[in-house]
Amino acid sequence: MTTAAVVSGFVQQIIMHSEYEPLDTQYLVNRVLALIGETSFQDTEPRKGTTLQLLDALLDIAVANQAIRDITAQRDQLASQLMNFFASTPSRVNQRFWHLYKESPSIATDDFYNFSKRTNYIKTREIAQNIFYQANTDFGQIDITINLSKPEKNPRDIAAALQAPITTYPVNQLSFQNEGFIGTATYPARTNHRIIRVPLVGENWGFQYSPYAYFNEHAIILAPVHRPMKIDRLNLSRLLAFVDQFPDYFVGSNADLPIVGGSILSHDHFQGGRYDMPMAKAKMASHFPLGGLKDAGILKWPMSVIRLVDSNQVKLLDAAEQIMAHWQFYADVGRHIEPYSTDGTRHHTVTPIVRKKGNDYELDLVLRDNNTSAEFPEGIFHPHPDVQHIKQENIGLIEVMGLAILPPRLKNELQAVQNYLVDSQTPIASKHAVWAQQLHEKHGNVSLQEAKIIVRQSVADIFIRVLSDAGVFKCTPDGQAGFKQFIDTLR
Repeated sequence: MTTAAVVSGFVQQIIMHSEYEPLDTQYLVNRVLALIGETSFQDTEPRKGTTLQLLDALLDIAVANQAIRDITAQRDQLASQLMNFFASTPSRVNQRFWHLYKESPSIATDDFYNFSKRTNYIKTREIAQNIFYQANTDFGQIDITINLSKPEKNPRDIAAALQAPITTYPVNQLSFQNEGFIGTATYPARTNHRIIRVPLVGENWGFQYSPYAYFNEHAIILAPVHRPMKIDRLNLSRLLAFVDQFPDYFVGSNADLPIVGGSILSHDHFQGGRYDMPMAKAKMASHFPLGGLKDAGILKWPMSVIRLVDSNQVKLLDAAEQIMAHWQFYADVGRHIEPYSTDGTRHHTVTPIVRKKGNDYELDLVLRDNNTSAEFPEGIFHPHPDVQHIKQENIGLIEVMGLAILPPRLKNELQAVQNYLVDSQTPIASKHAVWAQQLHEKHGNVSLQEAKIIVRQSVADIFIRVLSDAGVFKCTPDGQAGFKQFIDTLR
């Protein structure tokens, strides 16, 4: 099939799925030809195929024409420019969103979500590679995903990145400056990126979807200015304001301290989505009175979670502020809980999550402590060494809620452990040896299908242990007694 057929097919897709009209055909042909380094064209029958299949063909043509090098960054940059033809300007996208919002918030978010997939800002093909399953545990059903969507860098990519100049623009990947940015060898292409402006308590924040989503309609909500993460009454009020506007979504914030926070602490932001996280389904283990709220209690969850329920935002914020103020200075040395170092470094914060259930708000506050020790230099309340063969990264907002995000290496490593349970002569990574031997001793030789079930369940059980490590008050009689002592200080 000729280059002209591919270009014609792609232009046909643009006209079918964007604001362009048939009259724009010649203009679009010339713009696409310029981007792929093609200097001739003859009208021909359009090539059939999906938008992304035609996009791949155009990228290959651009490489053959030496318009770009065959490295991931340059292919992504060109792909983003080509898919930008499917996207309206930021102002038009915002106008459409808020026009549809008048019909209903869900119609507006559905449309923007589909738009973000159609423009390939949300990497649907890559996300489809992720391994996802659910498993039953003592704390209910949890979600496990092995993240395979983000492309691995090859030697050519690494070499190009090393040669790239250091830049300070955009300031980071959560800045409004990314909207329309072409990308570099070390920075993702964002030409086809659009951000919805959403008013949140005196500021217009940005609403976008995650390119590599971990769950349905995985949204990121961005502060309009570059400032560090901060968990305080004002940002809690913004979480409540967000679910007022988008009641089908949950929203939460990573903690604002290292070890217990997310990967980007330098830019204030939230995450949310239209998805029932496992923690949202957890029940109260106990209840206690607080500030005249409709309900308050300790959640049955491996981490230390206080759930507050009421329809009155002021009462919720007052209660949450009281809890955070007490937790900031709360010490329980016998349980390794210390709020400050001798040099004044703060160690206590919370991970907050908000949902709306009818007229009521649910506000979950997960108590966090980022102390380290000689025994646990990476964090006392961080995955401990014996479970780091499965998960060693920080436990952030999404995982706190019961969705494990596991590294790509586990795809092949877990397959090897499954094979080991079928045939114990199978070589496995040394980091998994003790675990694999324990599984073999417990179950003996099994079929490959049985091995898959055993390994998946064991990974889920280990993830619960990971969350327990991150919990400040353990799910033991002693730990829960400590939790009750903390609750008693609130009264």
